Amino acid sequence: MSMFCYQCQEANKGKGCSVKGVCGKSEEVAKLQDLLIYTLKGISEIVVKGDLDAKELGEVNHEVLRSLFMTITNANFDDDAFVQEIRKMLTLRNNLRDMVDAANKKDSPNFFQKLLGLKKEQTGKKVSVSDLHDAARFQVSSKAEMLKKAASTGVGVLATANEDVRSLRELITYGVKGLAAYAEHALNLGKEDVTLYAFIYEALAATLDDQLSADELVALTLKTGQSGVTVMALLDEANTSKYGNPEITEVNIGVRNNPAILISGHDLADLEQLLEQTKGTGVDVYTHSEMLPAHYYPAFKKYDNFVGNYGNAWWKQLEEFESFNGPILFTTNCIVPPRSEEVKARIFTTGSSGYPGCKHIKADINGKKDFSKIIELAKRLKAPTGIETGKIVGGFAHEQVFALADKVVDAVKSGAIKKFFVMAGCDGRMKSRGYYSEFAEKLPKDTVILTAGCAKYKYNKLDLGDIGGIPRLLDAGQCNDSYSLALIALKLKEVFGLEDINDLPIAYNISWYEQKAVIVLLALLHLGVKNIHLGPTLPAFLSPNVAKILIETFGIAGIGTADDDIALFMGA
Repeated sequence: MSMFCYQCQEANKGKGCSVKGVCGKSEEVAKLQDLLIYTLKGISEIVVKGDLDAKELGEVNHEVLRSLFMTITNANFDDDAFVQEIRKMLTLRNNLRDMVDAANKKDSPNFFQKLLGLKKEQTGKKVSVSDLHDAARFQVSSKAEMLKKAASTGVGVLATANEDVRSLRELITYGVKGLAAYAEHALNLGKEDVTLYAFIYEALAATLDDQLSADELVALTLKTGQSGVTVMALLDEANTSKYGNPEITEVNIGVRNNPAILISGHDLADLEQLLEQTKGTGVDVYTHSEMLPAHYYPAFKKYDNFVGNYGNAWWKQLEEFESFNGPILFTTNCIVPPRSEEVKARIFTTGSSGYPGCKHIKADINGKKDFSKIIELAKRLKAPTGIETGKIVGGFAHEQVFALADKVVDAVKSGAIKKFFVMAGCDGRMKSRGYYSEFAEKLPKDTVILTAGCAKYKYNKLDLGDIGGIPRLLDAGQCNDSYSLALIALKLKEVFGLEDINDLPIAYNISWYEQKAVIVLLALLHLGVKNIHLGPTLPAFLSPNVAKILIETFGIAGIGTADDDIALFMGA
């Protein structure tokens, strides 16, 4: 087996990719990602066993977030970027380890304490280097050495005698990856919560501990969900405090006859910088896929060159990027390897994203990015070719729905609205995902869909109508905005005076693809939500026993046919 990866929904044959990722990542990239995660686990063990205070680790915390984000599905395909990141993280790991080791031998601050800005009393407790896991001690320098070491560190070879333990370790790790993605977005807007860093170290270190039982790992899995709620609340605060609360907005899906830039991914801070730099240049900016909800924020409406959304969900980019004609900026994950050199030459990446042969734009020490090369290229290229016309409506995040609360409650009490369906999550390439379009179309006319994430592209252009002026599709935003759906459910629970969130007329039919969906799922479980249907397939990384726990404890279920599932939901 040259590689093994089963972290996303499209794992080959529902089991795992063992030659090349369905996502397009190579064997080398897969192995380097494994080694980077292994290194982060070593760092985490040093922090935990050395009793280091996360709030004093500064840049180490931020680099850990970046490293985790780089390994999310479809985020970074650049093997050289991973080699550089592994070297950087090994240096930080060794500095931390040597600092803890030196603290055992003398009382005065050493070089590494000074390097990390730590005081003597913050160097932690005594821990012998020899007691640390190999992840905290191994040494490599060349790419060849990294690949050789990675062959013994990936999930495909780190099998324990207990498959359930391995399954839970991976579930926790993937949840932490999603948590890190959301935390990095918040950090880019100046918001952070040190408890999240402390939890990341605790969780990753625990995945190295062979003494932990499956029951203890189940408890840690639920704690991961608790941190998921914390990070989503943090990101919501970061977005709304900076850009205002999303509001009901019509978004144009046609094109203008100007040169243009297409921005994809999720990072609103990158979008803001791009809009600032394109003001008055004659270059339009369009969103793609998960960047669509940026149009809902009041702060972005002042830019008259921020003109609409182009295309659909991430997986359709191969055709849509060709017809767009202009440059594309990826701010995060959702890259599909381009088919042509012409398109690749128009792709730029930034942040944790990357693709070999594409120009990567780094931030300076103040977080500023120079997008002038993208703007210059846009001016030399043709305007986008239109692929559709019309408008779509969104902006139904928590504050906007709260403003409609009386109207919504009256509709429920009168029977005009029988049930809400949370259809959040991810879209993907598998034909079986057509289920979600069919499900939305066939839902009774007295039901309302609450959505967030790119799953919306399966039904956000359908004519679903409204109920007494309330649209039957309420789009809260990105997958990052799933917190809005939780807040809406909790608000309805309060309004109706219910003790249990599961007594609400809300059903959950969620599609998943990558690791941010994992942290959202765990967050919902922490909030007590039960009977979530998850599709189009259950995760390959769940062992039969772990899947059984989720089914028996939380009522997790897969999907069937649209007709059968609607009958089940409506009869409940």
